[in-house]
Amino acid sequence: MSEAINDYARLTSGAQDIEQTTITKISYRLIPILIVAYFFCVLDRVNVSFAALTMNADLSFSPLVYAWGAGIFFFGYFILEIPSNLALHRFGARRWIARIMILWGIISAGMAFVTGPTSFYVTRFLLGLAEAGFFPGIILYLTYWFPAEYRARVMSAFILGAPLSAVIGGPLCGLLLELNGFLGLKGWQWLFITEGIPSVVIGIVALLYLDDRPADARWLSPQQKTWLEGRLANERASVETTHKYSLGQALRSPRVIALGLVYFGLLAGLYGVQFWLPQIVKGFGLSNLQTGFVSALPFAFGGLAMIFWGARSDRKRERVWHIVLALLVSAGGLAASAYGGSLVITMLALIVASMAGFAAFGLFWTLPSALLTGAAAAGGLALINSIGSLAGFGGPYLVGWIKDGTGSAVAGLLFLSVLPLLAAAIVTLLKHDGNAEFGSR
Repeated sequence: MSEAINDYARLTSGAQDIEQTTITKISYRLIPILIVAYFFCVLDRVNVSFAALTMNADLSFSPLVYAWGAGIFFFGYFILEIPSNLALHRFGARRWIARIMILWGIISAGMAFVTGPTSFYVTRFLLGLAEAGFFPGIILYLTYWFPAEYRARVMSAFILGAPLSAVIGGPLCGLLLELNGFLGLKGWQWLFITEGIPSVVIGIVALLYLDDRPADARWLSPQQKTWLEGRLANERASVETTHKYSLGQALRSPRVIALGLVYFGLLAGLYGVQFWLPQIVKGFGLSNLQTGFVSALPFAFGGLAMIFWGARSDRKRERVWHIVLALLVSAGGLAASAYGGSLVITMLALIVASMAGFAAFGLFWTLPSALLTGAAAAGGLALINSIGSLAGFGGPYLVGWIKDGTGSAVAGLLFLSVLPLLAAAIVTLLKHDGNAEFGSR
């Protein structure tokens, strides 16, 4: 590590502009394919919310059965999250990311052949097992390539795949449902098949296209590799001087667990909206296609807010209060949506909640990535994501339970609004290292 730091110091003293050219080249090389990969990751995870518009009636699923099926995915996800991320750190991101994508694509397409609650639960559980490790693996992968100073905007750009999956995927799902009866298949079956296959294709592309580390990148010049590896080594040394965690320490750390609880509160609202929004919108008398377009609006605005807020955080060199403010606004939007009463008011409130929720989402991962390095980062990031991912069960299940009892899914959003408030409180109580969050030059 010391040799890389010395080479970095010599290089930066004579060629400051190499930073911009290196970061630009890496961004154009990696970010587009990672956005597309995450787009299909989220789409294959939540397209069940659109399939439910007709699948629930075809298979006689109650709201509670649907909620269990939507949420059980996250139990499988939780079980393999840490082992999967440790395997990625050991065997390399390229092969492991490809393996994850190909397997989840096959299982997602297999959702077309569920016949009742049992097969629905089993397939969704297997999908969670297959996808485990993808998101924290990509977050870890980005720390191999981008200095801390750039991570808010880079991670926000990658996470843009999530709102895009709703903006593009919502109308797409609505169109695919119109294929009902084509070649003897239901519309929801075409939805799963059509949206599962691209994940397999992208997994194969990732295997051929991605590189594990900067040292493996033939498309970087020797000078660019030296600068980047030195900069990253310098940052790792700075972080480890302050707080160096072993893998075991990271998995037991109160700070890491607290960040997992923050992530749980952040995601609960987003997942509660994402899994139930199509049914909330459809309840106002819209067609499947209209439902797809209207349901895309909160996520379109959410994507814009995430990019803007991430860039602002990097520019202002401030993380904590950007995250806290976004969480507070998200809680307010969710609470307001519970009192909507009309499509316009409900959607305006959910747009605000989604904008703030995605803004916090894009920034959140700068906090743990500034705290952890090496194998501790692989395990710690996975643990945080594992804890947070349980919100994917808790959020949809809570809304489903309330809808089953009251006939209204919207009322459940009021309960969800408390969780971002608690997340904001935890963030303010945690100690933060501003130097580690932005790196040292």
